[in-house]
Amino acid sequence: MSILARNSRPPVAPVESSGGEHGAVNALLGKGSSFEGKLVFEGTVHVNGEFKGEIRSDDTLVVGEGAHVEGEIRVGTAIITGEVVGTIHATDAVELRASARVKGTIVTPALVVERGVLLDGTTRMSDRGEKGSK
Repeated sequence: MSILARNSRPPVAPVESSGGEHGAVNALLGKGSSFEGKLVFEGTVHVNGEFKGEIRSDDTLVVGEGAHVEGEIRVGTAIITGEVVGTIHATDAVELRASARVKGTIVTPALVVERGVLLDGTTRMSDRGEKGSK
């Protein structure tokens, strides 16, 4: 008999933010999950499932490919590869990666849009640090 037991669950692979430049991931809403309400966080949060409501942070939100977020987003940095319907206010930057689909308004001092992005809405370049109208 061995004193080492085999774990019946596979290990969970660490999730890295975009290139690792935004630090460790503090929370993950996984694929197949859905949540409705208000999310307030520090650090980096990945949404890979469905979220409806309000998201607020001074830090980084990553909306993964296949994710669907509907509502108001107010963050420091938003990195989008999934779908967002609503308003994105970012005090630092918004990055729309090739598979991103955004329908709504983006307010940010810096906007990166890769080829292949679908953007249906308006954009406004704000001063760095502007929180946007409340």
